[in-house]
Amino acid sequence: MREFLDRIQKTRTVKEASEILFGLCPQKDKIEEALEFALKAHKGQYRKSGEEYVIHPILVAAIVAYISGDETMVTAALLHDVVEDTPYGIDDIQKRFGEDVAHLVEGLTKIVEIRSEELIPSSSDEKLIKSALSFRKMLIASIKDVRVLIVKLCDRVHNMLTLDALPSKKQKRIAEETLVVYAPIAHRLGISSVKNVLEDLSFFYIFPDQYKKIDDFISSHKQELQIKLNEFIQSVKNVMLKNGFRAEDFEIIGRIKHYYSIYLKMQRKGISIEEVLDLLAIRVLLKDKLDCYKSLGIVHTNYKPLIMRFKDYIAVPKENGYQTIHTTVFDKSSIFEVQIRTFNMHKMAEYGVAAHWKYKLSSSPINLKWLENLEFQNENIEEFYELVKNDLYSEDISVFSPKGDVFTLPRGAVALDFAYAVHTDIGNRAKAAYINKQKSPLLTELKNGDIVRIEVADRPIYRCSWLDALKTSKAKEQVRHLCRQKYKEINSQVAQNILSSELKADKEELESWMRLSGVEMHRVATEINYLKEVKNRYLSQKRKKGFMSLIMPKIKLERVELDNFIFYTSFHLNDVEFDYCCHPKRGDEIVAFRDKDKAVIHHKMCQRAVEMIKNGEPMLYVEWKSDEVPRYKLIALLPDKKGALAEFLLYLSRLETNLVSIELGKNIEQTNLCELEIESRLDMDILKERISQKVKIIEFIKSNDAYNK
Repeated sequence: MREFLDRIQKTRTVKEASEILFGLCPQKDKIEEALEFALKAHKGQYRKSGEEYVIHPILVAAIVAYISGDETMVTAALLHDVVEDTPYGIDDIQKRFGEDVAHLVEGLTKIVEIRSEELIPSSSDEKLIKSALSFRKMLIASIKDVRVLIVKLCDRVHNMLTLDALPSKKQKRIAEETLVVYAPIAHRLGISSVKNVLEDLSFFYIFPDQYKKIDDFISSHKQELQIKLNEFIQSVKNVMLKNGFRAEDFEIIGRIKHYYSIYLKMQRKGISIEEVLDLLAIRVLLKDKLDCYKSLGIVHTNYKPLIMRFKDYIAVPKENGYQTIHTTVFDKSSIFEVQIRTFNMHKMAEYGVAAHWKYKLSSSPINLKWLENLEFQNENIEEFYELVKNDLYSEDISVFSPKGDVFTLPRGAVALDFAYAVHTDIGNRAKAAYINKQKSPLLTELKNGDIVRIEVADRPIYRCSWLDALKTSKAKEQVRHLCRQKYKEINSQVAQNILSSELKADKEELESWMRLSGVEMHRVATEINYLKEVKNRYLSQKRKKGFMSLIMPKIKLERVELDNFIFYTSFHLNDVEFDYCCHPKRGDEIVAFRDKDKAVIHHKMCQRAVEMIKNGEPMLYVEWKSDEVPRYKLIALLPDKKGALAEFLLYLSRLETNLVSIELGKNIEQTNLCELEIESRLDMDILKERISQKVKIIEFIKSNDAYNK
């Protein structure tokens, strides 16, 4: 595909673009008519580079033809910008080219392209909202027809190929959008050829220095690497021929891994390009599935395998339809990744869902339920994006139910993620897990091939503090939904306790008045202005009923700041403390009880607090102070010596840095890799510089960075 895209990138005229298009698909009447219509509609329009604008849709159509070969999609690609950028409407498209083409063009038009002159700066947290909106529109537009996504991905490929005509800020902004939104969708649709291209093009603009280091290394070692690759390919060919395969029965393709995958490996392991062992890979393509296993036996018999790097995606395919055996072997002190698949599996791996049209396959093994099951009614756009992003683009593992049903989950998923994957009700009522027949906590991280059984309780169990430990969008969203309902119920009871305490009113009488007056009780406990409004309405009504102002004195809710909390109350407060039963951290949902002139803080889900709320204990309106200490995510490579972690944590404490969470030894290949979340008021650059004096920093970012939420 790289040679084809190089030709696309160099094309500057309508004639050249048309030749590429018709070299890939027959000159059918519909496509020729669409080309003429696009030429007419875009006449007089030019791109930033000065080229005629119509070259863009023609080349997008050529990429679509290369990926899918489908006439309708090619026609829609030629017309995809007509409705948005010209006086012609969707009705004009429907009259000329039929309902199917119009349907695709309309879906593509609904996805608003990021071409704004006022692009959000790369450093802004607002970029999450921009990405999320674009992401959501794309999925909504294509939920009924995946062809919309295929054409849109081809459109983005050409946009990335011509990104050099834009200012550097826009280049980086659009590249970020591509890496976070478009490449993951290509991955989920199984179109690895497009995914790899989008990742490498984005990598070039987002991390130019790191890209250059990898490119310089590959370029300077290209001859040496190619010789190694050719020798290994010939060696494998020879052993396969010796073991009964005929030359026409198989094909071996060699490759150097694409740049972004090399970069990710460097980041995960905290190593340099020189330390990446498996830069080289070969693919053995065969006629049928049984031959794949025969060739695997031949490879493992003749070359020493790294057993921990073996994966069989033929027996257990990925959800995106990917089927290949992966193994890694030694040969003459070099390491090679070997992928074994059939010719048809290779077509599916390269073109994914588009192979259905390109090769006229009767059906596609790709699971598109993820698209159908997305909960688009979620109004919180950032939350929607955060949830779905995790599912879209992560390494997968396959786990099994006791009956042998396969569930594909993102790497890092825990047993509770599995419970929700089985059924929402199972997740809500899960109380324990049995992993490979061993009873385990629900937050136990699952491994590839685990057999999991879930034990359930009679009623739902609330786990509102577990959100960060969950990996799948379904589990996170269901836990949030369950907790929202519970919080709403608790807030209604808290509201009654706060008002009855502040107003010195009978609780039952107050509750009756609130219901008759249409008060939204759950809001009283969380919105200070609404609490004041309800308080004033109640006192006003009492006065109207004839109570003397002396009997009904004015009650003013004063703002009181104590430690990290803000209270609004008519009572005098001079101290605040946490009870022994729970220790909420900053940002958690909290409640406050009044004990004379002291406020006692509890987590809102604390069982002791819930009992006190039910018993009508006097309560106060409370919220966290908003001036939070900046929080950072740090991935560091510790020195390989005894006591390194203890020494590093002591060093952090001397920097007046608060440790929020820590994870060590998660990476089985790099056991001294440590992942921490820390809080510090030190300037970010100063903090990073001081930490780097003790450990090797792999990643150091703000925890609320838009792409890492």
